[in-house]
Amino acid sequence: MEAMATTDAEKSAKTLTMVIYALYAASFLLGITAIVAIVINYVKKGDVAGTFLESHFRWQIRTFWFGLLWGVLGAIASLVIVGWFVLLANLVWIIYRIVKGWLRLNDNRPMYEG
Repeated sequence: MEAMATTDAEKSAKTLTMVIYALYAASFLLGITAIVAIVINYVKKGDVAGTFLESHFRWQIRTFWFGLLWGVLGAIASLVIVGWFVLLANLVWIIYRIVKGWLRLNDNRPMYEG
């Protein structure tokens, strides 16, 4: 019976991880969804500890913070031409990380393999 509960908990956590990727993707249309996603990442981080999903949460959290950092730097630098290139590169990088994470999640693979 406990094995069944673990499986159900894992399925639930995987679904939540997928929803978080969707929230990050939706943030291109509605920026607030990225805030919702990062809050869920931090609140539920303990629930996925020790599973392959922990690496997805780390990936998502790093995507948010580094994306925000480069977005702010690009916005500041947009007063000169280079800022627009930084913003474009940041956009492509965030899309790459969402797609790569979602594909690896779909294959039940961790983000980092050692």
